[in-house]
This record gives sequence, structure tokens and C-alpha cells, in this order.
Amino acid sequence: MITTDQQHPLDSPFSAASTAEDVLAGMDLSGRTALVTGGYSGLGLETARGLAAAGARVIVPARRPDTARAVLRDVPGCEVVALDLADVPGVRAAAALIAGRVDRIDLLMAVAGVMATPERRVGPGWEGQLAANHFGHFVLACELYPLLAAADGARVVVNSSAGHALTDIRWHDPHFRTGYDKWLAYGQAKTANSLFAVHLDALGRADGVRAFALHPGRIITGLQREMSLREQRDRGWVDEHGRVIGPGFKTASQGAATGLWAATSALLDGRGGLYLEDCDVAVRAAPGQPMDDGGVHDHAVDPEAAARLWELSLAATGCGPVTR
Repeated sequence: MITTDQQHPLDSPFSAASTAEDVLAGMDLSGRTALVTGGYSGLGLETARGLAAAGARVIVPARRPDTARAVLRDVPGCEVVALDLADVPGVRAAAALIAGRVDRIDLLMAVAGVMATPERRVGPGWEGQLAANHFGHFVLACELYPLLAAADGARVVVNSSAGHALTDIRWHDPHFRTGYDKWLAYGQAKTANSLFAVHLDALGRADGVRAFALHPGRIITGLQREMSLREQRDRGWVDEHGRVIGPGFKTASQGAATGLWAATSALLDGRGGLYLEDCDVAVRAAPGQPMDDGGVHDHAVDPEAAARLWELSLAATGCGPVTR
């Protein structure tokens, strides 16, 4: 089993300042197939562009497929499939469509997400952030697992966040039946993203499928669309005109770099189940350490919690076990 003891930086040549272009410089991904959720805005768009520029075939599942096609019309090698991550039957249908088009998936980049949304109920009454950020990607990966196993060393890269520090999985009330808090709901979903990668890696390594979670950094993108300008100003992120002024914020290209590093770096060969940040393996955070200080908290990489969440997710979504 992966343990937090393997959370040690690898002396990567890249850093927080590195861009998508830096990470992919000289990379030839011809013949590779990548799937990028959220690949038509923000970090997902930078990820899709970078992979396509390196020669990969890129499939972009999109909740707004017409918008996605318009955004990606000048990006060669990209194709769009309609998919709403909060709609489990729709995820299954999209996965079946994808499986009819390709014989393998080399890279699954789970970039799409929502943050700090008003209370929303989806499906059978699930909390919306957990559903869109975790359950949707969980079902997609399970349905597409045979295509991942068919590749020669597939990688699954899941965008988590420093927000995982806000809370462990609320095992007693994961759907906030007893009262909703948008930030705790976001934190729980980001912890779920990390635990998902931990257990997927444990299950998939025998088939050469390795998984990683990551914090992309602090970036203003469409992810903040549910937050008012005033709320972003009060947090010191932007000024009254919406211009980014917060310290340590990255560009979208810098934010996409860690995911692209996770997808392509030879330093990660033979590794998996790790939490990454700033184009390297993250250190372990001390108990009570503020989330903006970096690192991964133990509850987000705990293999027992990861296995428990996997079982909860199987029961909730009705997915079968991952098999070739």
C-alpha cells in the first residue's frame, strides 16, 4: 500500500514558476490518447492545448459541448464529447461513446470541477460539489478502466486542491443533510479527489495504471464563477476591478504545469498514489498547518480512508469493480 512516507520531493527540474510550455518542451506525445475533463476553460483548456501541441489526440468531455467546440476549433487533435459530471447515467453514456472511438486511453486528466457553490442537490439527493468533483470522475474512470489498462503505462491525474486541508470526508454526513457549508463541501470534495487517486493507484498498478492527485496552485479562473467579486476582494485575491493582486497566484499556464508534469514526467515512472504540487511530490503537512503553507495533510493520502471512500462511491453510484 502507498503510505504518506513516500511523500518526498524528487528534485524535479521544474517549480511553481514553470509553465505548461516549460514542462512539455521537447515532448512528443504522438500516438497517445488523452482525455481532459474541463478541457475548454481555465486549467483544463491549457492542459488540452499543451497535450495537443505535443501531438496527442485529446478528447474533451464537456457539459457545454457547443461552447467547447467553439473554444477548441483552432486546437488540432481535439474532439468534444457531451458529458455532465453530475449526471451519472450521462457519464456512463459518454464513456460508452468514447469506448467506441478509441482502443486505449493513455492519460485521463480529471481537471473539471466546481468550487464553493450554493447548496445544490443532484441525482438521488447528493451534495452537488461531491457529485461533480468526485462521483462523476469516479464513474468515468471506472467505466473507462479497460481502456486505461489497455495502454502501456496509463496515468490518471486528478486535480485536488489545498482546500483538502479544510476537512476529511464527513463520514457521518457526506451530503450535508444536517446543514450546508459551501467551503466544507468544497474541502471534502477535494479530499475525495486525492483519496480517489490513492485507491485507484492501488487497484490499477498491476495493470500499469498509476494515479496522482495534485494542487495546481492559486489561480483565478472560471472555477470562481460562483463567488461574488466582493467575496474575492474580501479574501485579498483581486482588486475592485477583478485584477489578481493576491500573493503567490499563478497564471493558468503555470497552474496547468503540475498536472502535465504528473502526466509525462519520467521521474514518476514506477510511482503512484502521490499528491503533487509545484511540479514535484508534495511534502507532508504538519497537523493544523494552514492550507496556504502547502503540503498534503495525512487524511487526504490515508490508504484506509481511500479504500473506505472507494466502497462508499461504489455503493452510491452502482459502479462495478475496475477490471480489464
